[in-house]
Amino acid sequence: MQIPHTLLTPAALLAVIEEFVTRDGTDHTVVAGRISDVAAQLVAGTVELHFDSASNSCNIVPATH
Repeated sequence: MQIPHTLLTPAALLAVIEEFVTRDGTDHTVVAGRISDVAAQLVAGTVELHFDSASNSCNIVPATH
């Protein structure tokens, strides 16, 4: 289910993005830069926030429009 990122509080959105960019632990670039990049992509509409109720988790995926 797509969730508009604007419905989340800034703190909740930051936590979701941070969890997403650090999820696999193999990217050794600066975390703050990755968070900023993903936040900008959400604002630009190139990626979307999706919630999966089966796994109770959020994912950030390429926009489908």
